[in-house]
Amino acid sequence: MNRSEILVSLDIGTSKVKVIIGEVSNDTINVIGVGTAESVGMKKGAIVDIDQTVHAIQNAVDQAERMVDMAIKSVIVSINGDHIALQDCHGVVAVSSETREIDQEDVTRVIDASQVMQIPPEREIVDVIPRQFIVDGQDEINDPRGMIGVRLEMQGTLITCGKTNLHNILKCVERAGLQVQDICLQPLAAAEVALSQDEKTLGVGLVNIGAGSTTVSFYIDGHLANTSVIPLGGDNITKDLSIGLKTTTEEAEQIKLEHGHAYLNSAIEDNSFNVTTIGTDDKQTFNQVQIAEIIEARLDEIFQFVLQEFRRMGYPALPGGYVLTGGLMQVPGVVDLARDVFQTNVRVSIPSHIGVREPQFTVGLGTLQFAYRNAKIQGKDYEVGIEGQQVKQEQSPKSVNTKEKPKPKRKVKEEPKDNKEGFMKKIQNYFFD
Repeated sequence: MNRSEILVSLDIGTSKVKVIIGEVSNDTINVIGVGTAESVGMKKGAIVDIDQTVHAIQNAVDQAERMVDMAIKSVIVSINGDHIALQDCHGVVAVSSETREIDQEDVTRVIDASQVMQIPPEREIVDVIPRQFIVDGQDEINDPRGMIGVRLEMQGTLITCGKTNLHNILKCVERAGLQVQDICLQPLAAAEVALSQDEKTLGVGLVNIGAGSTTVSFYIDGHLANTSVIPLGGDNITKDLSIGLKTTTEEAEQIKLEHGHAYLNSAIEDNSFNVTTIGTDDKQTFNQVQIAEIIEARLDEIFQFVLQEFRRMGYPALPGGYVLTGGLMQVPGVVDLARDVFQTNVRVSIPSHIGVREPQFTVGLGTLQFAYRNAKIQGKDYEVGIEGQQVKQEQSPKSVNTKEKPKPKRKVKEEPKDNKEGFMKKIQNYFFD
């Protein structure tokens, strides 16, 4: 991959569609553009209305394009859902070079060899994540390229998903006038930002609470061991507030973010506000303590389901504790309640990059970081994510003359060019040709 290039991530959530444009320079990603849009075509993390989802993607993309004054043409898409499955894989090849020096071709062949296994017809291989390479019996190798050996092995995790779910996501992106560069699993993306290497090694639970669902993932020995999705999230709290306060869901969401508190013992009674009763113009006055009772009850239920899910996976105790992320972390008191329920160390992860210092951007930023790092190992060659990048590299952003170099327009519903090789070529040929 080039020393300096631009990649774009697309995170299609239940409440928001988020687009992040990142410039990669010397293996460091700098955020240069962000776009968000309301998502009304998703329910509990699944697409239920393609047209509405396409419209939300276009709105988020347009907002990000205006920040960089360039047109986005391809994206790295993050996926999630209960249709995702993980399984171990193992590949073995002989080093092909006469000098016995392992090169990128050998790494590609051993990764391909690990995918030769029986897959149900309704499932599709999304990616292979190497855990370790083994060269002539020597294990725990992260990158074998340049080493000398005769036999190369790879132990990794094979990620598969339902073809129907994948088809719907790719169809929405394609109809929005974009190409899919790669697909990234959300728990892997979130962990890239939220977890430290020591936490991954020790054994930690990552809890990503979104609007429509909660994703729980367990990391041990530095790698993702298991992941699952609970169909409960921030929207359930909003609905409870809407019923309890007898107001619209829009106003309930606003009250949750502006006046909400997840820990009843820390709520302030003097923090009062007016609520419009649905169907009338009458207003009622409530305080933070009253809505804290509703928020705490539902969030406690979500945390109890999280505990049950980790026990079901076989991890009743987590040495590294729990790390929380997701849009719901904007509500104060979440960590205090989580510590009461989990009875162990808990912290909240918020991205530190300028422009995305909110927990809702954890997956979008992590998608860029993980995809870039994984592409280096697997030898993937990403194309530039936006049109007009050469102008950006030759001139500083302030010196770009937009009159002489107009912003290219995206063509909606244009078929993606079939100029890629490998996984994405197979996927797009399968669905769109």
